[in-house]
Amino acid sequence: MNAGAEPITVAIADDHPLVRAGIRAALESVDDIVVVAEASDGDEVVDLVTEHHPKVLLMDLSMARVGGVEATRSLRALDVDTRVVVLSSYSDRSRVEQALAAGAIGYLLKDSEPRDLLAGVRSAAEGHVPIDPRVAGVLLPNAPQPGASSVDESGLSQRELQVLAEVARGHANKQIAKRLGITEGTVKAHLGNIYRQIGVLDRTSAAMWARDHNVA
Repeated sequence: MNAGAEPITVAIADDHPLVRAGIRAALESVDDIVVVAEASDGDEVVDLVTEHHPKVLLMDLSMARVGGVEATRSLRALDVDTRVVVLSSYSDRSRVEQALAAGAIGYLLKDSEPRDLLAGVRSAAEGHVPIDPRVAGVLLPNAPQPGASSVDESGLSQRELQVLAEVARGHANKQIAKRLGITEGTVKAHLGNIYRQIGVLDRTSAAMWARDHNVA
């Protein structure tokens, strides 16, 4: 974390203590994220957000009394600044659409790599929309399919492949620029060429393509 920068405050809503503990451990393995509160059910979420004002709230969907969709709607009605990111085991279209319609800005899966969870939290804190490529595949059924073309046939340069790998990890342009030692404008230029070369229209589809073709 940069000197003087405030850490990203995160709250976790999940009804399984062991799951919460695992998420907390992953988040607190870095110094730019701090977990400020936990909730074991959706009915605790409003009070949690009102008291702690976390930047990001990781929200499970299936909880015993009040589920994540209902809790997210309650937060949206309060017009709070907390950004809700669903963290669920489910990726079916119906659940995803309900969560996003309720006001969640992102949707991650519990079997993600820790680095992807961290990237998703950072992306949400910066105002972006972190969506697991597998979830995006449910929402975008006409996106490029695995095996449609190979990385070698894509025409991408090594630098463009590096940028694409960072996109697949959920990093924002500013983060990519810092990690690769290039300017943010250069990142945007690379992305424009990447989209043209692999035949996609947006960042989410590019991330899906990268995952399908093992770009890492």
